[in-house]
Amino acid sequence: MPYCPTCGATVAEGSAVCGNCGMRADVRRTQGPPQVAAPPGIWYQNYYRIRKKVLAIANQYWIEDAHGSQLGYSRQKIIRIKENIRVFADDSMKSEIFRIQQEQVVDMWGTFAVLDSATNACLGKLRRQAMSSGFYVDEYLILDPYGQMVGRVAERGKRGLARKFLPGGALVPEQLVVEFYGQPVAEIKQQFKIIGDIWEVDCSRLPRQFDRRILLSAMLLMGMIERDRK
Repeated sequence: MPYCPTCGATVAEGSAVCGNCGMRADVRRTQGPPQVAAPPGIWYQNYYRIRKKVLAIANQYWIEDAHGSQLGYSRQKIIRIKENIRVFADDSMKSEIFRIQQEQVVDMWGTFAVLDSATNACLGKLRRQAMSSGFYVDEYLILDPYGQMVGRVAERGKRGLARKFLPGGALVPEQLVVEFYGQPVAEIKQQFKIIGDIWEVDCSRLPRQFDRRILLSAMLLMGMIERDRK
């Protein structure tokens, strides 16, 4: 039987894409699925939530796990030329974990590199789709560290139109689909809140080796940049 070398799931004969994790790979024949262990650490879990601090001047978000434990904290600068969103271990902002660094001055067409603060290594990139995000639905491309597209995060069309064009549409919660190589692997959901902002994502179908900080960065950008435009 052919098995995916990334997640170990059975792959249809002749398929170049795994239907379970969405990764493109040369499928190999084995006697059984390979043992693919998820890397250790808090950034390879199956569920995350980002929660906005209410009644704050600047955008401030906490990153939480499934149990509500705080994994990170970020506060957006009020005055900025380019986005440089830094995520810290807690709100003392003494220990930086990763950052989202904008590569262009004009964020309408912005590409945002997600960088590990300890090593300065690029984990991946997010590219804002200016035409769709500006006029239709919010959409970001997911790129590898070399700028090659591997997936996208895109809002469901009908909700996007309702939020942008109906009276009170800004209160309609967002739902975004996460795709890898054209295959849906996760969904980001925003809870309905008149005050505040909470986003949740189930990462259980994401490739096990995929650093979730890239997806969390997309969620922070949706909260800090896209929601401010509405």
